[in-house]
Amino acid sequence: MGEIRSEPAGAASPERGVRVLEWAARVSTEDPTLLDRPPARPTPAELRAVPVETVRAHMDRLLVGEHPEEGLDALHQGGVLDVWLPEVAALVGFGDGEWRHKDVWKHTKQVVRQAVPRLAVRWGALLHDIAKPRTRSIEPNGEVHFFGHAELGAAMFRKSVAKRLAFEGELYERVHFLILYHLRASQYDGSWTDSAVRRFAREMGEGRDDLLALSRADITTKRPHRRKRGLRQISELAARVRAVEAQDSRVPPLPKGLGNAIMAAFGVPPSKRLGAIRDELEARCEAGELEPGRDADYYIAYLREHAADFGL
Repeated sequence: MGEIRSEPAGAASPERGVRVLEWAARVSTEDPTLLDRPPARPTPAELRAVPVETVRAHMDRLLVGEHPEEGLDALHQGGVLDVWLPEVAALVGFGDGEWRHKDVWKHTKQVVRQAVPRLAVRWGALLHDIAKPRTRSIEPNGEVHFFGHAELGAAMFRKSVAKRLAFEGELYERVHFLILYHLRASQYDGSWTDSAVRRFAREMGEGRDDLLALSRADITTKRPHRRKRGLRQISELAARVRAVEAQDSRVPPLPKGLGNAIMAAFGVPPSKRLGAIRDELEARCEAGELEPGRDADYYIAYLREHAADFGL
């Protein structure tokens, strides 16, 4: 979509635009019944006259409110989405029934409501499906696909939404990240190896917790068993990430190079026997018989003293 164009000086006053933004924010943060008592609808020119900083301040407040669904309806009703977020306005009514695909606007509002009220996560929830209208394809059998909507949505955010609404810094990076990778956690299944889990954790980096939060919120199925399965899958992924990180953060009880030192001291070749000696040393460290984390000479001296135990 094109960028917001400036109106000629004096062509429009921002007051009515600010009023509708304040009203929408109050709907979300104070009283959702205010949705039934809207102020006068501003013209597009009046909305464009509102400084972007004011627009963002009210939208940020709205998104982290307790009633964001009603707040978003207020933005739509007041014409704010058409002017400032046409990509989101395009989601309204985009759907053709549950038998093909759900109403994307209703889904988006539910995801926002279900998301933890962290600003980046709520913005990611609002924008994660903005490319669906551009990517929908329907097979002859009625099956619907949105191939590439995550990648295109991230590009739409980067090229249009972020510029129009003055996103920058960490918030810009995190929202872009969430849109781009919002499907990643849902691809997990129990067959992933520990290496695959490590790769997921490494690639998602510091945004992992926000991504998992968005993935949980993105489950809006009406079927309880599918919802439980989806939430269980994400919880299992989170648990496995914690497990491999705990394993990887453990300080190795034996120093690097100990195998070479054992080979040099006792003439043991690279073999299963060498591995067994190291395993036994680790076991004795865990049992408290040996101190972990010492230099190689300490363990070589122990092996000389207990050579019979190790068949040396």
